[in-house]
Amino acid sequence: MPELKAFLDEKVTQYNQPGFIENDPISIPHEYTRLQDIEIAGFMASILAWGQRVTIINKCREFFERMDNAPYDFILNHSESDLRAFLDFKHRTFNATDALYFIEFFRHHYSQHESLENAFVRGALVGASDTYSHLAGFFEYFFSIPDHPRRTYKHISSPVRKSACKRLNMFLRWMVRQDTSGVDFGLWKVIKPSQLVCPCDLHVDRVARSLGLITRKQTDWQTAIELTNQLKAFDPKDPVKYDFALFGLGVEEKFH
Repeated sequence: MPELKAFLDEKVTQYNQPGFIENDPISIPHEYTRLQDIEIAGFMASILAWGQRVTIINKCREFFERMDNAPYDFILNHSESDLRAFLDFKHRTFNATDALYFIEFFRHHYSQHESLENAFVRGALVGASDTYSHLAGFFEYFFSIPDHPRRTYKHISSPVRKSACKRLNMFLRWMVRQDTSGVDFGLWKVIKPSQLVCPCDLHVDRVARSLGLITRKQTDWQTAIELTNQLKAFDPKDPVKYDFALFGLGVEEKFH
């Protein structure tokens, strides 16, 4: 294991660099400086992170152009007619119904709270070792608005439903992880980096399996926990920094 840790540490250093930002969906929140704009842009970029990275980035830019690239201002001050701009928005199975509900959720939340972090810590277990209760509570809260569209459930995952919660775990990494590389934002302080769960995307999953970090056959919440626990053996305070190594090996080096 010391050899594997040394190898992965080297890869973290290689990929956790500002140069990583440009070709990754994290580039979308990096276009903003205001806390709420970063949160909204980061959340949408993670939810729409489905398919080729170039397409994801283009779709996110298209989404925020419809808000005049001022998401927080749009969320709080839009009129009914402003919402027409989203009636033809589509990315994969994410459509206008979903877009309008997301906007409604943001309006509902930000009219009462300063930060989106509140949405993830309400009802979460104090001192929890991972983000299970944060994500389970967020799902309930996200769909707490009356007459929410049931079709939108597919876009917000929950560990209660056994999902690996890849996109939400990625978003939490962006918001919570703090380091000096300038890739992740580290804006949120209630959730700790040690609680984060590694996002199990296709590349991470494949590389982790080939390195013997995952033994479970399927990819679900327990798989994400298995991987994260292995990574905690390398760095208990910041296990998901190895997401950079596993993802970089999978995408850039086609590691098998």
